[in-house]
Amino acid sequence: MLVKSRFIPLTAISLFLALTLSSCFSSKHGETTIDRIQQRGVLLAGTTGDYRPLSYLENDSTYWGFEIDLAGEIAQNMGVDVEFVSTSWPTLTDDVLAEPQTFDFAISGITITDERLQIMAMSDGYLANGKTILCRIEDTTMFHSLSDIDKPEVRVMVNPGGTNEKFANKNLTHSTIIVYPVNDEIPALIAEGDADIMITETTEAPWYVQNDPRLAAPLLNKPFTHGEIGILMRKGLDDLLQYINDLIRQMKEDGSLQKLKEKYGLK
Repeated sequence: MLVKSRFIPLTAISLFLALTLSSCFSSKHGETTIDRIQQRGVLLAGTTGDYRPLSYLENDSTYWGFEIDLAGEIAQNMGVDVEFVSTSWPTLTDDVLAEPQTFDFAISGITITDERLQIMAMSDGYLANGKTILCRIEDTTMFHSLSDIDKPEVRVMVNPGGTNEKFANKNLTHSTIIVYPVNDEIPALIAEGDADIMITETTEAPWYVQNDPRLAAPLLNKPFTHGEIGILMRKGLDDLLQYINDLIRQMKEDGSLQKLKEKYGLK
């Protein structure tokens, strides 16, 4: 599903939400988060748009991906439209916790971690993931384990601010770490020889292997970590969190979540 997105500057959204929330709180005592979203008529979803095939901004105008469709399902069930608000991995936490709110939740291949759960809330997981690598296809036989990667001569490229960078800094203390700001440009840079390894995830690596014959993911079936992806939001939005968890559970039970995974080649 291709989703047309109106770009809304964060400052404009902040003002809009401040006025909306102020009006809602003053007009009805005890109003729920979902009430406010339905009165607004639009669900605001923060997303990075740089994580194929989960969330990608095509030509600066159209979002597509597994989680773009999932956000659309949530909005449709609420009876509202969905609009996507740009966020980034380095600013993700600040954007979720911003006052006034810039969006209702963030959805963008976000791993459920204890660190995030300490200060924010996350939905139940709906997509398994784990850390793995991309490399050039001719280098496939060179990398069998972390120890093969953790060498000074191996150049490892990661995007800033997310769990990929944290994983690399913690586990690859001898490698040459290169932080590159645009996540979806890193695979091509690996293929072109600007670095040797991209630390990525099992949800992302297969798409690049399928779409760029220069790349390989030799450790795809032996990820370094095991986790799940979920929707991130501030604490205290209990009714919204429960609504999303109920919908995820329903989609798992009726098979629609599996069909959505298959649409994007996900497991």
